[in-house]
Amino acid sequence: MTVTAGTPIELVEGVYATLPERVAAGRERLGHPLTLTEKILLNHLYDPAEPIERGGTYNDFHPDRVAMQDATAQMALLQFMTAGLPTTLVPSTVHCDHLISAKVGAKIDLGVAIDTNREVYDFLRSVSAKYGIGFWGPGSGIIHQVVLEHYAFPGGMMIGTDSHTPNAGGLGMVAIGVGGADAVDVMTGFPFNVRWPKVIGVKLIGTLSGWSSPKDVILEVARVLTVEGGTGAIVEYFGEGADSISATGKATICNMGAEIGATCSVFGYDGNMAQYLKATGREAIAAAADGVAEHLRPDQGAQYDIAIEIDLSTLKPLINGPHSPDRANRVGAAVGAEARANDWPLDISATLIGSCTNSSYEDITRAASIARQASARGLKVKTPLLVSPGSEQIRATIERDGLIADLEAIGATVLANACGPCIGQWDRPADAIDKPNTIVNSFNRNFPKRNDGSANTLSFVTSPDTVVALALSGRLDFDPSVETLTAPDGTQVALAAPVGEVLPANGYDAGSDTFTAPPADGSGVEVVVSPTSTRLQLLAPFAPWDGNDYLGLPVLMKAQGKCTTDHISAAGKWLTYRGHLENISGNLFLGAVNAYTRPDGSAYPVGVGKDALGGDDDTYPNLAKKYSEAGVRWVAIGDRNYGEGSSREHAAMEPRFRGGVVIITRSFARIHETNLKKQGLVPLTFADPATYDLVGEDDRINVLDLPPVPGRNVRCQIVKPDGTTIDFEGVHTFSDEQVEWFKAGSALNVVRKKVAAAND
Repeated sequence: MTVTAGTPIELVEGVYATLPERVAAGRERLGHPLTLTEKILLNHLYDPAEPIERGGTYNDFHPDRVAMQDATAQMALLQFMTAGLPTTLVPSTVHCDHLISAKVGAKIDLGVAIDTNREVYDFLRSVSAKYGIGFWGPGSGIIHQVVLEHYAFPGGMMIGTDSHTPNAGGLGMVAIGVGGADAVDVMTGFPFNVRWPKVIGVKLIGTLSGWSSPKDVILEVARVLTVEGGTGAIVEYFGEGADSISATGKATICNMGAEIGATCSVFGYDGNMAQYLKATGREAIAAAADGVAEHLRPDQGAQYDIAIEIDLSTLKPLINGPHSPDRANRVGAAVGAEARANDWPLDISATLIGSCTNSSYEDITRAASIARQASARGLKVKTPLLVSPGSEQIRATIERDGLIADLEAIGATVLANACGPCIGQWDRPADAIDKPNTIVNSFNRNFPKRNDGSANTLSFVTSPDTVVALALSGRLDFDPSVETLTAPDGTQVALAAPVGEVLPANGYDAGSDTFTAPPADGSGVEVVVSPTSTRLQLLAPFAPWDGNDYLGLPVLMKAQGKCTTDHISAAGKWLTYRGHLENISGNLFLGAVNAYTRPDGSAYPVGVGKDALGGDDDTYPNLAKKYSEAGVRWVAIGDRNYGEGSSREHAAMEPRFRGGVVIITRSFARIHETNLKKQGLVPLTFADPATYDLVGEDDRINVLDLPPVPGRNVRCQIVKPDGTTIDFEGVHTFSDEQVEWFKAGSALNVVRKKVAAAND
């Protein structure tokens, strides 16, 4: 298997060779017209004859590739190293985008990152070389943008160790964010197992115009469906309005589908995708897709579990936030009114554009068109404006075409080709965050502390061109479609609607070559992990289930409200320890809001709870470590959509490492629930959500009749301090295969056993 800086046409032709037959057989078997989602999944089934039920059956698939970003790749590859294989069995790549902190500007920040993270980069580079993995070094760009530019293709299927992997849906690919253990399964040649998704159909009619952009489409979908509305489903966009949106605009929409909990999002193949493929040097793939085009779109009359219609012609610019990506308001007076009602600062402290979500050539040209208008009248931004190019190709192209100069002319600072502030890698001055402040960005996620580590920061998400307009005004409630700015000479400036170019007229400039292909034979490559390293740590397998029920589990943590993966395992400075399970476990539940109060009625500080063994207050990571060292297993209790957000499996590995065995919630986000099962924990939801309120701080939990039995609830008990019990049922989603993960101690233990058996 040769891994290159692109998807070989032979791989694509292999996928298309089986597509017509698989689609025809699936249509006959299911007895109805097919969605595009169904067509792609049917073509990637391990066993075309296995039972299929939307939202019901678990099915095995063979994805075409695996992509890993550097923060999650560390743990994924540490796990792969224990599997016992000489090379990956599916094309795989590593992308260095998460460990670069934004502080000064692109050149200096990148240099500092390379020096600071040299140990990690050397590890990733060597392990990639040893196991046949392509390596995109620091400065290459953000994983999702690079995948879109080089690897995505219509009708393909991939998994990636980042929740925004669905970005590739902009090119008609089913691209699913997963934890590292799923990636290890696929890289070792085993199937990717996931519940067959429901399909949400979003029909787009009309066309976008004026200040409205593809970003507003997904902000509107998030408003309608909320952060839980896509759970267990793939969102499929169709209609004439869908065909009017560029491929990169489609990618923006698919990228943020992660914020509604969707398995992924996808668009049908069209002329805009073909143009993008040709513009990025993939003419052969476009030609191959043209040959099977009818199978790369939904059938007429395709059936959807939920149907939504959005008229693009009437869609107005939205700004969503703070703290939740589904909290939507119209740009201008509407968000201003809500800000005043909630005492949110109207003055903006910083503005940011770019990221994997919105750094296409079209995005930057629209933003630059606003900047040129402003510069011509002598206007500068009234608040810092930071620009994160999505890839080296984008950076080189927008620099060549003068777009960086346009943005710098109004006071913008260009950052490195990396995630940066979008994921908390933002070294922001302390005086900027020592009080409540408002930032506006074109990113995707806006949870508290997400961007700069400060709970004082209120983050709002909107389109890049609207961000630039708000930067020029300095006010959250500015509406560029109806309001004016005051030029230095006192005259009023009315900004014309942004104008973008979908593709660069002079083609893309590839910029610096940052890709390293693995050698033909990596067996001689040495991978070094120092036993004294604070950043990397070799893994020991988790212990298998001991065959007994879980009795007398203390409640380590009961979360109130949102408990995202950022609350469970914070990013920011903790990215340093993503390859060291023991050290990163020092952040476990640090962001969780304790649902209990102290005996005097006062609230616990965030990330602090009561020691069930000693009675004193302490931080959750300290309590978890204490319980683990004492051999005490524990349970955590969550609210709704527990584990929302990132795909980071550290949020599942850390509880397991520190002795957690059961997580019980009102509901789970899909990726996190799977990650918990992969690591040998038992994720349960209360059959009656009101049971959440009955769990007291000093209670113990019994989980009985283990192992879980597919199709049957788990019998549980709340044991009160006086010995009285409250029986309740825990609902689970374990399949037969996943029960084996639990019994073995982790899915990886099952893989190890299978690989060893195959090698015997």
